[in-house]
Amino acid sequence: MGRWRIGAVLAAVAITVGVGAGSPAQAQMPVDYNFFGGIPNELAHPGGSLPGSNDWTCKPAAAHPNPVVLVHGTGGGAQTNWGTYAPLLANAGYCVYALTYGAPALPWPLAALGGMGASVEQSAAQLSAFVDRVLAATGARQVDLVGHSQGTLMPNYYAKRLGGASKIDKYVSLAPVWHGSFGDQTAMARAVAARLGAGPALEAAMGIAPALPQLIGGSAFLRELNRDGVYAPGITYTNIATRYDEIVVPYSSGLAPGANATNIVVQEGCSQDYSDHLAIAGSPRAAAYVLNALDPEHPRPVPCTFIPPFTG
Repeated sequence: MGRWRIGAVLAAVAITVGVGAGSPAQAQMPVDYNFFGGIPNELAHPGGSLPGSNDWTCKPAAAHPNPVVLVHGTGGGAQTNWGTYAPLLANAGYCVYALTYGAPALPWPLAALGGMGASVEQSAAQLSAFVDRVLAATGARQVDLVGHSQGTLMPNYYAKRLGGASKIDKYVSLAPVWHGSFGDQTAMARAVAARLGAGPALEAAMGIAPALPQLIGGSAFLRELNRDGVYAPGITYTNIATRYDEIVVPYSSGLAPGANATNIVVQEGCSQDYSDHLAIAGSPRAAAYVLNALDPEHPRPVPCTFIPPFTG
């Protein structure tokens, strides 16, 4: 089944179960189930926002009172990481916001490689300011988070150490890295940089990523962050992992047990899913799990179809 047909099926399902019920009817934006789907927007509008995201006049509908904040991974950005999710969530009736955090103080396109120029603590402070801006603009009490890779761990520092827990309701993680990883944390950044035409420049500037050692399993940063348990009380966590993750190694690092956490492995019940660390953020199967985590009262069928690695 082609990506456009999968998108049509999911859109039909969303309409059938009443996603966004109570919000004004709006034209449905196309959803490209491809991790790299946001790259063309970044190339055309450097430092901009994807269609469906960062509308600071958006007011949450009763069906979805929490704005959703998208938090990219290492080397990703507000556009490059979320080509699938910005239109998908906007189509479902959410107010959607995305930031680029921890970007190096270098010319574009290196400036588009978020998470590469700051420590986790510095990036968490940027997220804190962004969430406050979202809450002020929308009038909401809390946000829901959807993160990928470093963007699953960094917000937990915000939640646990910067007072963010009271501002977060649901926290959905794609390829989470709670206990750190022994994989190549630069792989995602290299893939995005190559698509932006910044591969050689990234290699020359690779020493600028202070967050990378913090993500390694057993790091002093992780020991301190997890000394009082992985999860912050009062937040509902959903972890969506893949057995073929080549960056979060082992993939089970992101499946920490907890009374307020649900762990999902996308291959369980679907042997056709070959998504890896990048593809899980472009996969229609993972996307259905995300939608269900954000709106558990209106569960959608989770498709099982061939999911290729790298793109999703």
